[in-house]
Amino acid sequence: MTESRSVSGVKYTSAGEGYFEKRKLKRSAGIWGLWGLAVAAVISGDFSGWNFGIDFAGFGGMLIAFVILVAMYYGMIFSIGEMAAAMPHTGGAYSFARSALGPWGGLVTGLAETIEYVATTAVIVFFSAQYANGITSELLNFDLSGSMWIWWIVLYVVFVTLNSAGANISFTFAIVVSIISIGILLVFSVMAATSGLFSVDKLFDIVPDPGQTAFLPHGVLPILFALPFAMWFFLGIEELPLAAEEAHNPSRDIPKAGFLARGTLIVTGLLVLFLNTGIIGAQATGVSGEPLLDGFRAMVGDELAAVLALFALVGLLASLQGIMFAYGRNMYSLSRAGYYPKFFSLTGKRQTPWVALVVGAILGFIALVVLDVLSSVASEGVASVAGAIILNIAVWGAVVAYFLQMVSFIILRRKFPNASRPYRSPWGLPGAYIAAILSALVFLGFLINPTFQPAIIAIVIVYVLILIGFAVYGRHRLVLSPEEEYALSGGLHGDPQTEGYDAMESELDRK
Repeated sequence: MTESRSVSGVKYTSAGEGYFEKRKLKRSAGIWGLWGLAVAAVISGDFSGWNFGIDFAGFGGMLIAFVILVAMYYGMIFSIGEMAAAMPHTGGAYSFARSALGPWGGLVTGLAETIEYVATTAVIVFFSAQYANGITSELLNFDLSGSMWIWWIVLYVVFVTLNSAGANISFTFAIVVSIISIGILLVFSVMAATSGLFSVDKLFDIVPDPGQTAFLPHGVLPILFALPFAMWFFLGIEELPLAAEEAHNPSRDIPKAGFLARGTLIVTGLLVLFLNTGIIGAQATGVSGEPLLDGFRAMVGDELAAVLALFALVGLLASLQGIMFAYGRNMYSLSRAGYYPKFFSLTGKRQTPWVALVVGAILGFIALVVLDVLSSVASEGVASVAGAIILNIAVWGAVVAYFLQMVSFIILRRKFPNASRPYRSPWGLPGAYIAAILSALVFLGFLINPTFQPAIIAIVIVYVLILIGFAVYGRHRLVLSPEEEYALSGGLHGDPQTEGYDAMESELDRK
């Protein structure tokens, strides 16, 4: 590293010879690989998690929440599709916010996504371990209930290895498990529709509060509380821009893949919302830890429970692979620019960010161990709060990132009018405003619901520590990565992979 240069309140240090050579990614994905990645990241949300919104708001409130989120995700995916096409960089949300809101805004937004993806991966590992242990206990008489950390290590090691083995393997795996997961959901839907057990009356079997209706048994306000759970039908689809440097044609393929994935997830989400609830009833669905399995059990009985758990495990493992891909690329891009320790962004012979994948796995494992300790030494009430923290941290981080990305879209339309935009959002600025307002509405649901407050406190602590570290140390040691070059050039350096990663070195030398 050589001399430092002050720009926009931070200092950039020349990357030096070989810096980007050690941080290369490989183009491996077309439209269907990207579609598989997006669907895989989300699909486990159809198997469990979404249903707790029914407990808060009833089936009618959950249906309204679903419609609201469809509008939010349409506006958001169109908007980030435009920004991703204009900025074919791995940074995604961090890159968008860096150009619109400066280095601090880029860090705040990128950190929100780091928190979202690392926490989501930990949650999926937790539930995958539960399902895997249930299967081995039933079929092989092999039970690790007292040492679930062994399952966590196994899952993290297997999927870090898979994601480190090469981008082409990751995308192929995503396609395969997405198709299998969709197949499982379609089989469930056909069985539910033809079983004779489905009843519209079961959708509204929650006893209404005094003065309320069967459609909204607890009134209108709980719709806000249902929104974070309805997000599980779509949470993770926004990771697509993180694959920009690994897509064959990111300007074309990311918007198209986002459109196809969004349509796929709307269909599967509606099938599960209606048929799963109509089979076991809204009251049972709202408190179920495994609603899809309960639906299968209602149709075929408990004797096939282990096989049915294997079906659910496939969906969880699909999302585990997809979300792990996301935190790896998110941490890689922030590290490559110097916001996180620079060695996080090193890539190996396979040209995958294996260091970032390992670091994220370690952080997630530590979070799970802390959760397990709290659960074992505390009362049941405190343990449930500990579980709520790690579950809701993911959604909180997502909502913050969504809002800031939409703000970035609005600013960039004005701030970089001459930047190339190969794809333009068909909803334009109104779509971004809609998505921003609705994401703020979800955040409001967090603030006024006491269940989510421990998660917010935990996130605030993380933010304070990271921002202090950046103010004292990180902001003096940034690197002109592709995301930073795009921001500083006003959107004129669109693709550093073809222009060269040091295109702006001479420009800064003249300043």
